Amino acid sequence: MAFLLDTTTLVLILSALLAGIVDSIAGGGGLITLPILLLSGIPPLATLGTNKLQSLFGSLSATLAYARAGQVLISRQWRQALFALAGGIIGALVATVLPLTTLQALLPILLILVALYFALKPNLNDRDRAERLNPTIFCLTMAPLIGFYDGVFGPGAGSFYMLAFVVLAGYGVLKATAHTKLLNFASNVGGFAAFALLGTVNWRLGIVMGITQFIGAQIGAWLALRIGSRLIKPLLVFICLCLAFKLLADPTNPVRHFLHF
Repeated sequence: MAFLLDTTTLVLILSALLAGIVDSIAGGGGLITLPILLLSGIPPLATLGTNKLQSLFGSLSATLAYARAGQVLISRQWRQALFALAGGIIGALVATVLPLTTLQALLPILLILVALYFALKPNLNDRDRAERLNPTIFCLTMAPLIGFYDGVFGPGAGSFYMLAFVVLAGYGVLKATAHTKLLNFASNVGGFAAFALLGTVNWRLGIVMGITQFIGAQIGAWLALRIGSRLIKPLLVFICLCLAFKLLADPTNPVRHFLHF
Protein backbone atom coordinates (compact mmCIF):
# COMPACT_ATOMS: atom_id res chain seq x y z
CA MET A 1 0.00 0.00 0.00
CA ALA A 2 1.50 3.30 -1.04
CA PHE A 3 2.22 5.86 1.64
CA LEU A 4 -0.04 8.88 1.33
CA LEU A 5 1.67 12.24 0.84
CA ASP A 6 -1.27 14.65 0.83
CA THR A 7 -3.71 16.39 3.14
CA THR A 8 -5.10 13.02 4.26
CA THR A 9 -1.73 12.10 5.74
CA LEU A 10 -1.58 15.38 7.65
CA VAL A 11 -5.05 14.75 9.07
CA LEU A 12 -4.01 11.22 10.12
CA ILE A 13 -0.87 12.53 11.81
CA LEU A 14 -2.79 15.24 13.69
CA SER A 15 -5.45 12.70 14.72
CA ALA A 16 -2.68 10.49 16.16
CA LEU A 17 -1.34 13.46 18.15
CA LEU A 18 -4.78 14.17 19.62
CA ALA A 19 -5.40 10.46 20.25
CA GLY A 20 -2.11 10.25 22.15
CA ILE A 21 -3.17 13.11 24.43
CA VAL A 22 -6.60 11.63 25.13
CA ASP A 23 -5.43 8.02 25.46
CA SER A 24 -2.71 8.81 27.98
CA ILE A 25 -5.28 10.49 30.23
CA ALA A 26 -8.41 8.36 29.95
CA GLY A 27 -7.97 5.83 27.13
CA GLY A 28 -10.16 5.68 24.03
CA GLY A 29 -7.72 7.16 21.53
CA GLY A 30 -8.94 4.68 18.95
CA LEU A 31 -12.22 6.62 18.86
CA ILE A 32 -10.27 9.32 17.05
CA THR A 33 -7.87 7.39 14.82
CA LEU A 34 -9.96 4.39 13.68
CA PRO A 35 -12.73 6.36 11.90
CA ILE A 36 -10.21 8.65 10.22
CA LEU A 37 -8.12 5.70 9.01
CA LEU A 38 -11.26 4.11 7.54
CA LEU A 39 -12.37 7.37 5.92
CA SER A 40 -8.93 7.73 4.34
CA GLY A 41 -9.66 4.63 2.26
CA ILE A 42 -7.51 2.08 4.09
CA PRO A 43 -9.16 -1.40 4.12
CA PRO A 44 -10.77 -2.38 7.46
CA LEU A 45 -8.30 -5.13 8.39
CA ALA A 46 -5.31 -2.93 7.54
CA THR A 47 -6.96 -0.13 9.53
CA LEU A 48 -7.07 -2.31 12.64
CA GLY A 49 -3.48 -3.45 12.23
CA THR A 50 -2.15 0.04 11.52
CA ASN A 51 -4.08 1.47 14.45
CA LYS A 52 -2.62 -1.16 16.77
CA LEU A 53 0.89 -0.26 15.60
CA GLN A 54 0.57 3.48 16.11
CA SER A 55 -1.22 3.04 19.46
CA LEU A 56 1.74 1.03 20.77
CA PHE A 57 3.86 4.19 20.57
CA GLY A 58 1.30 6.11 22.62
CA SER A 59 0.87 3.54 25.39
CA LEU A 60 4.65 3.09 25.66
CA SER A 61 5.15 6.87 25.78
CA ALA A 62 2.55 7.29 28.53
CA THR A 63 4.09 4.42 30.52
CA LEU A 64 7.52 6.07 30.37
CA ALA A 65 6.11 9.49 31.32
CA TYR A 66 4.28 8.16 34.38
CA ALA A 67 7.28 6.04 35.39
CA ARG A 68 9.57 9.06 35.09
CA ALA A 69 7.24 10.98 37.41
CA GLY A 70 7.35 8.16 39.97
CA GLN A 71 3.68 7.21 39.59
CA VAL A 72 4.50 3.66 38.56
CA LEU A 73 7.51 1.39 39.03
CA ILE A 74 7.91 -0.82 35.97
CA SER A 75 10.22 -3.09 37.95
CA ARG A 76 7.28 -3.94 40.22
CA GLN A 77 4.64 -4.21 37.50
CA TRP A 78 6.43 -6.34 34.90
CA ARG A 79 4.73 -9.56 36.06
CA GLN A 80 1.30 -8.01 35.53
CA ALA A 81 2.48 -6.87 32.10
CA LEU A 82 3.58 -10.39 31.16
CA PHE A 83 0.19 -11.82 32.11
CA ALA A 84 -1.57 -9.03 30.19
CA LEU A 85 0.65 -9.79 27.18
CA ALA A 86 -0.22 -13.49 27.37
CA GLY A 87 -3.90 -12.63 27.62
CA GLY A 88 -3.65 -10.35 24.59
CA ILE A 89 -1.96 -13.02 22.47
CA ILE A 90 -4.51 -15.69 23.42
CA GLY A 91 -7.36 -13.25 22.86
CA ALA A 92 -6.11 -12.32 19.40
CA LEU A 93 -5.89 -16.00 18.44
CA VAL A 94 -9.37 -16.72 19.82
CA ALA A 95 -10.75 -13.69 17.95
CA THR A 96 -10.26 -15.52 14.65
CA VAL A 97 -12.89 -18.13 15.59
CA LEU A 98 -15.03 -16.55 18.32
CA PRO A 99 -18.43 -14.98 17.47
CA LEU A 100 -18.36 -11.42 18.77
CA THR A 101 -22.12 -10.79 18.95
CA THR A 102 -22.30 -11.29 22.73
CA LEU A 103 -19.43 -8.88 23.34
CA GLN A 104 -20.99 -6.32 21.01
CA ALA A 105 -24.22 -6.50 22.99
CA LEU A 106 -22.70 -6.41 26.48
CA LEU A 107 -19.90 -3.91 26.00
CA PRO A 108 -22.00 -0.71 25.69
CA ILE A 109 -23.80 -1.63 28.92
CA LEU A 110 -20.51 -2.29 30.73
CA LEU A 111 -19.03 1.00 29.51
CA ILE A 112 -22.08 2.95 30.68
CA LEU A 113 -21.77 1.29 34.10
CA VAL A 114 -18.07 2.27 34.26
CA ALA A 115 -19.00 5.86 33.36
CA LEU A 116 -21.70 5.96 36.04
CA TYR A 117 -19.28 4.58 38.64
CA PHE A 118 -16.68 7.27 38.03
CA ALA A 119 -19.32 10.00 37.67
CA LEU A 120 -21.33 9.19 40.80
CA LYS A 121 -18.87 7.56 43.21
CA PRO A 122 -18.25 10.07 46.04
CA ASN A 123 -14.74 10.95 47.22
CA LEU A 124 -13.08 9.37 44.19
CA ASN A 125 -9.79 11.22 44.02
CA ASP A 126 -6.03 10.66 43.83
CA ARG A 127 -5.68 9.15 47.32
CA ASP A 128 -5.12 5.40 47.68
CA ARG A 129 -7.62 3.24 49.57
CA ALA A 130 -7.57 -0.23 51.09
CA GLU A 131 -7.00 -2.95 48.50
CA ARG A 132 -9.74 -5.53 48.05
CA LEU A 133 -7.70 -8.07 46.09
CA ASN A 134 -4.29 -9.47 46.89
CA PRO A 135 -1.68 -8.18 44.38
CA THR A 136 -0.73 -11.73 43.34
CA ILE A 137 -4.38 -12.65 42.71
CA PHE A 138 -4.85 -9.40 40.80
CA CYS A 139 -1.83 -10.28 38.64
CA LEU A 140 -3.12 -13.79 37.95
CA THR A 141 -6.71 -12.77 37.21
CA MET A 142 -7.40 -9.18 36.21
CA ALA A 143 -4.27 -8.61 34.11
CA PRO A 144 -4.72 -11.63 31.80
CA LEU A 145 -8.53 -11.41 31.77
CA ILE A 146 -8.66 -7.80 30.57
CA GLY A 147 -5.64 -8.50 28.33
CA PHE A 148 -7.61 -11.36 26.78
CA TYR A 149 -10.54 -9.01 26.15
CA ASP A 150 -8.14 -6.47 24.59
CA GLY A 151 -6.89 -9.14 22.19
CA VAL A 152 -10.37 -10.40 21.31
CA PHE A 153 -12.15 -7.08 20.90
CA GLY A 154 -10.32 -4.07 22.33
CA PRO A 155 -12.54 -0.99 22.82
CA GLY A 156 -12.70 0.08 26.46
CA ALA A 157 -9.84 -2.12 27.68
CA GLY A 158 -8.11 0.88 29.26
CA SER A 159 -11.30 1.81 31.11
CA PHE A 160 -11.63 -1.74 32.46
CA TYR A 161 -7.99 -1.78 33.62
CA MET A 162 -8.62 1.58 35.28
CA LEU A 163 -11.74 0.33 37.07
CA ALA A 164 -9.91 -2.79 38.29
CA PHE A 165 -7.07 -0.75 39.76
CA VAL A 166 -9.44 1.68 41.50
CA VAL A 167 -11.99 -0.83 42.82
CA LEU A 168 -9.84 -3.90 43.50
CA ALA A 169 -6.29 -2.60 44.01
CA GLY A 170 -7.47 0.50 45.93
CA TYR A 171 -5.44 2.94 43.82
CA GLY A 172 -6.21 6.62 43.53
CA VAL A 173 -7.36 7.85 40.12
CA LEU A 174 -3.97 9.19 38.97
CA LYS A 175 -2.05 6.13 40.18
CA ALA A 176 -4.61 3.83 38.51
CA THR A 177 -4.21 5.74 35.24
CA ALA A 178 -0.43 5.37 35.39
CA HIS A 179 -0.57 1.63 36.09
CA THR A 180 -3.13 1.08 33.35
CA LYS A 181 -0.75 2.23 30.59
CA LEU A 182 1.87 -0.51 30.92
CA LEU A 183 -0.78 -3.26 30.93
CA ASN A 184 -2.54 -1.61 27.99
CA PHE A 185 0.76 -1.56 26.11
CA ALA A 186 1.46 -5.21 26.91
CA SER A 187 -1.95 -6.51 25.80
CA ASN A 188 -1.79 -4.31 22.69
CA VAL A 189 1.47 -6.01 21.73
CA GLY A 190 -0.33 -9.35 21.67
CA GLY A 191 -3.11 -8.04 19.41
CA PHE A 192 -0.65 -6.27 17.14
CA ALA A 193 1.46 -9.42 16.73
CA ALA A 194 -1.54 -11.22 15.22
CA PHE A 195 -2.15 -8.45 12.67
CA ALA A 196 1.56 -8.29 11.83
CA LEU A 197 1.65 -12.05 11.16
CA LEU A 198 -1.37 -11.65 8.86
CA GLY A 199 0.47 -8.91 6.96
CA THR A 200 -2.32 -6.37 7.48
CA VAL A 201 -0.24 -3.43 8.75
CA ASN A 202 0.68 -0.26 6.86
CA TRP A 203 4.08 0.02 8.52
CA ARG A 204 5.16 3.38 7.15
CA LEU A 205 1.93 5.14 8.01
CA GLY A 206 1.68 3.37 11.37
CA ILE A 207 5.20 4.43 12.36
CA VAL A 208 4.69 8.07 11.30
CA MET A 209 1.40 8.23 13.21
CA GLY A 210 3.08 6.43 16.10
CA ILE A 211 5.74 9.13 16.41
CA THR A 212 3.12 11.86 16.75
CA GLN A 213 1.07 9.69 19.12
CA PHE A 214 4.22 9.29 21.24
CA ILE A 215 4.47 13.09 21.47
CA GLY A 216 0.75 13.43 22.21
CA ALA A 217 0.99 10.90 25.04
CA GLN A 218 3.79 12.90 26.63
CA ILE A 219 1.55 15.99 26.55
CA GLY A 220 -1.44 14.08 27.94
CA ALA A 221 0.56 12.50 30.76
CA TRP A 222 1.98 15.94 31.64
CA LEU A 223 -1.56 17.34 31.92
CA ALA A 224 -2.80 14.36 33.97
CA LEU A 225 0.13 14.59 36.38
CA ARG A 226 -0.57 18.26 37.04
CA ILE A 227 -4.37 18.22 37.19
CA GLY A 228 -5.00 14.64 38.37
CA SER A 229 -8.49 13.30 38.99
CA ARG A 230 -10.12 16.66 38.19
CA LEU A 231 -9.12 16.05 34.55
CA ILE A 232 -9.05 12.24 34.42
CA LYS A 233 -12.52 11.54 35.87
CA PRO A 234 -14.65 13.71 33.53
CA LEU A 235 -12.61 12.70 30.48
CA LEU A 236 -12.91 9.01 31.38
CA VAL A 237 -16.69 9.34 31.77
CA PHE A 238 -16.92 11.15 28.43
CA ILE A 239 -14.77 8.55 26.62
CA CYS A 240 -16.76 5.61 28.05
CA LEU A 241 -20.06 7.18 26.95
CA CYS A 242 -18.66 7.95 23.48
CA LEU A 243 -17.47 4.36 23.10
CA ALA A 244 -20.86 3.03 24.21
CA PHE A 245 -22.68 5.31 21.76
CA LYS A 246 -20.32 4.34 18.93
CA LEU A 247 -20.92 0.63 19.55
CA LEU A 248 -24.69 1.09 19.79
CA ALA A 249 -24.65 3.08 16.55
CA ASP A 250 -23.07 0.15 14.70
CA PRO A 251 -25.81 -1.39 12.48
CA THR A 252 -24.47 -4.89 13.25
CA ASN A 253 -24.85 -4.53 17.03
CA PRO A 254 -27.38 -7.13 18.28
CA VAL A 255 -28.86 -4.61 20.73
CA ARG A 256 -30.17 -2.57 17.80
CA HIS A 257 -32.07 -5.55 16.44
CA PHE A 258 -33.41 -6.41 19.89
CA LEU A 259 -34.71 -2.87 20.41
CA HIS A 260 -35.79 -2.51 16.75
CA PHE A 261 -33.89 0.69 15.97
